[in-house]
Amino acid sequence: MKDTLTAKFHNSIDAFDASEWNAMVDPDYPHLSHEFLTAAEHSQSVSNETGWQANHLGLYNEDKLVGAMPLYQKSHSWGEFVFDWSWADAYRRAGLEYYPKLISATPFTPATAPKMLTTQTDEAEAHQRALLDAVLSFARQHAFSSWHLQFVATHERALCEANGLMLREDCQFHWHNRNYTDFDDFLSNFSSKKRKNVKRERRRIKEAGIQHQIVAGDAITDAQMADAWRLCSYTFMVRGHTPYLNLDFFNRLRTLRSESLALVLASDGEDTVAAAILLRGESTLFGRYWGSEAHHHSLHFETCYYQGIEYCIREGLQRFEPGTQGEHKVSRGFLPVATQSAHWLAHPQFASAIGDYLEREASGVERYKQAIAARSPFKRNPEADAS
Repeated sequence: MKDTLTAKFHNSIDAFDASEWNAMVDPDYPHLSHEFLTAAEHSQSVSNETGWQANHLGLYNEDKLVGAMPLYQKSHSWGEFVFDWSWADAYRRAGLEYYPKLISATPFTPATAPKMLTTQTDEAEAHQRALLDAVLSFARQHAFSSWHLQFVATHERALCEANGLMLREDCQFHWHNRNYTDFDDFLSNFSSKKRKNVKRERRRIKEAGIQHQIVAGDAITDAQMADAWRLCSYTFMVRGHTPYLNLDFFNRLRTLRSESLALVLASDGEDTVAAAILLRGESTLFGRYWGSEAHHHSLHFETCYYQGIEYCIREGLQRFEPGTQGEHKVSRGFLPVATQSAHWLAHPQFASAIGDYLEREASGVERYKQAIAARSPFKRNPEADAS
């Protein structure tokens, strides 16, 4: 018998049972977990006041949850990492309102993950279509300018495109574990010059007397969490911003899902002088925040990259996504990887113009990826070796 589906929109993640939501989430994506979204909302990092009004979608077969989608009404474009400021400005200059818009994303986290969550049944694809149709109907009914799915999973692209959404491509830099036994084994795949550069950077930190440790899960203390957030907050403010995720968020996440958190702490004697806050999935490590009040050559590379790589090798994690941007990551073993987003715009003329732009942008991104890949530090192409 065919499912009788009902779509409902909720203004809080609390409307969903945690076990039902998490049953639809791949454990490799901690930023999509019920606990992560709960900590974001309950800490007020995500709220109407911060410009993120929750509007999460639930899809029900009678009273049973069979699908869901994180969804927000946004009054700005901060904290998304798929930049549409120029689109908003074009709307403004045309005398049109771009905000509020709809966005399906995990707040403040530029990491690919499925957005159309479903239970694993034969009807999963049909339920994904129903989720997509429900948001499009909601967007049209309430006259939203646009709907954006950020960092969509590869398997969602075709469905988005088939329903009239425009695809946008970007590039990040990821590290992949090729069954390395230790950091030296990883470096042995580098060209001689690149290998020497990395060793020199690591040596500088040791010669400066800086010691690093990684603490994870329940082993993280209140003081360590406060230290890490203080340093990250300081670095944000030096750059003229405040952290999107506050200390209360991280403390709530520690309580709700401690296994998702790891801290890299750099000490100079008894003082913690640098830190990186990481999220851990089943097989992937995600870099989130970094901060320092010290000025040592290569401290950023050691804290944000090399310590994370060592941790992945030691823990058997297969991928390390350190965040957006940063061509400097390539010479340290992070290779270009395509990311995708999908976009629907209500205004047909603007949709046409942006569609033309996205085609040209995609060609530029592909040329950029090829040019960057040519600067790989590896003696051989690890992707080809893996194949």
